[in-house]
Amino acid sequence: MASVPSLASSVNQRVADALAAAMLKAGSDSADPSPRPSGWGDPMLRRSDRADFQANGILALAKKAKANPRELATTVVEGIATGDLIQEIEVSGPGFLNITITDKAIIETLAARALDDRLGVPLAAKPGTTVIDYAQPNVAKEMHVGHLRSAVIGAAMVEILEFTGEKVVRRHHIGDWGTQFGMLIQYLLEHPHELDHKSDEEVSGEEAMSNLNRLYKASRALFDSDEEFKTRARARVVDLQAGDPETLALWQRFVDESKIYFYSVFNKLDMDIQDPDVVGESGYNDMLVETCKLLEESGVAVRSNGALCVFFDDVKGPDGNPTPLIVQKSDGGFGYAATDLSAIRNRVADLSATTLIYVVDARQSLHFKMVFETARRAGWLNDEVKAVQLAFGTVLGKDGKPFKTREGETVRLVDLLDEAIDRAAAVVREKAQDLSEAEIGERAVQVGIGAVKYADLSTSAARDYKFDLDQMVSLTGDTSVYLQYAYARIQSILRKAGEAKPAAHPELALAPAERALGLHLDHFGELIAEASAEYAPHKLAAYLYQLASFYTTFYSECPVLKADTPEQVENRLFLCDLTARTLTKGMSLLGIRTPEKL
Repeated sequence: MASVPSLASSVNQRVADALAAAMLKAGSDSADPSPRPSGWGDPMLRRSDRADFQANGILALAKKAKANPRELATTVVEGIATGDLIQEIEVSGPGFLNITITDKAIIETLAARALDDRLGVPLAAKPGTTVIDYAQPNVAKEMHVGHLRSAVIGAAMVEILEFTGEKVVRRHHIGDWGTQFGMLIQYLLEHPHELDHKSDEEVSGEEAMSNLNRLYKASRALFDSDEEFKTRARARVVDLQAGDPETLALWQRFVDESKIYFYSVFNKLDMDIQDPDVVGESGYNDMLVETCKLLEESGVAVRSNGALCVFFDDVKGPDGNPTPLIVQKSDGGFGYAATDLSAIRNRVADLSATTLIYVVDARQSLHFKMVFETARRAGWLNDEVKAVQLAFGTVLGKDGKPFKTREGETVRLVDLLDEAIDRAAAVVREKAQDLSEAEIGERAVQVGIGAVKYADLSTSAARDYKFDLDQMVSLTGDTSVYLQYAYARIQSILRKAGEAKPAAHPELALAPAERALGLHLDHFGELIAEASAEYAPHKLAAYLYQLASFYTTFYSECPVLKADTPEQVENRLFLCDLTARTLTKGMSLLGIRTPEKL
């Protein structure tokens, strides 16, 4: 086999580099004699239906160089040698370049990438430390469909960023503090066995949530009907905030019971959440006073009607008056802003974060805009440390309205996941040929949970999306099941290959479907970099769907095991194998399993 290029060099990059060098030389030879900086002139290379690639950067270069675009394009073409990499390059229109690359270059580049466990995807040149805040349930409250997106989007971004070499610190900012705990703690103090478990065996998430629901309803009923209990409950809030040991111990029982439930739901979602990563509102209590002091002394925040506020010129209420960010209330209590600002201080100073990502509902965008601006004014965020809200839209029902039960109630997340698994089981059972009941059950979980995640991740986070289980578990269309089935089909072919093994043969001519598949495989590295930089997991989902689609066309047009020659069999097995590896890697970054059989 001929020598192979660097693992980090995709065909796309090699063509772009060759064009950039030719453009630099052509631009320097133009009428404007001023020196050119290195890399002057972006080729603006993109895939094209007229050739393999089209370069549109000549027009911009001609404007800078004060040259005729078509003449300059001709000069650039004359400066590029055809051979092992570029088969043909022609000028089109006012100065576009249509570029066809060699079959040899495609297979050689893919062969180099196949040697690497990372599939040739380079690490980021300058990785930093990202703290990502996602999956934020509330203590003593059931998780509902509204908690789904933060968890799924956040987990995917963690995997994508880590794959690029970024150091990622997970943070789950659970709601574990506030006045409601006075009511709950006081009731538990007076009814000490309400959170007891039925046995010493491992407690299920359902039992833990049942205990919490029962206690919450009973304490709420008593709070609303008994003034003396209400008085005791309010006094208990003061004890909690003052750090009374007995009160804190009872509060901790609620946190621990809730974690049993949380972790059971996250486990069903096939998400790994570790205890040290769970740092709720309570984790920043000791910083609140100092945060307020720093803001007030620096003049970033001012007192207004007794409250500590930060004002913004562009944030006004319906009456036209400024709407401030309230950091401390007039009664001395602290709002969400004080906690969020303290968390920023902690994440920047103690965790050495260079990027803060908050995977939070788009409806909280104004709050985070004000919090981030306050942190910038205070100097906690700057040119070296940025904060980003990865805002997400709403989960809608088939009717396009916020997703509710028939009774108009919020949908429990566990019910939704269980239904997805049940629907997936029916699909798997219908297609299964040699799977046992146990295997069907296992695949149903992988397909059902994958379907829910993919439906979320295949939509731009900022957009609302419709939750339609029938569509999600379909074998056709843009679904995770379609991708999983493509992967399983490849594994079936590889098992049937017998003594024939995947091997790259750059000397072979490629069919159009082989070329299309190969060029798309080659784009994986650039796509990962793009999804990482833009915090856009939906771009990875779109790439994988296109990959499965290219493979489906390849499968129907290019016989693999019955190809014309042994070399062609091996080469097509090579394309199959690399497609499978790319699918399973990409799907794993989205948190979705790829079963070997379906």
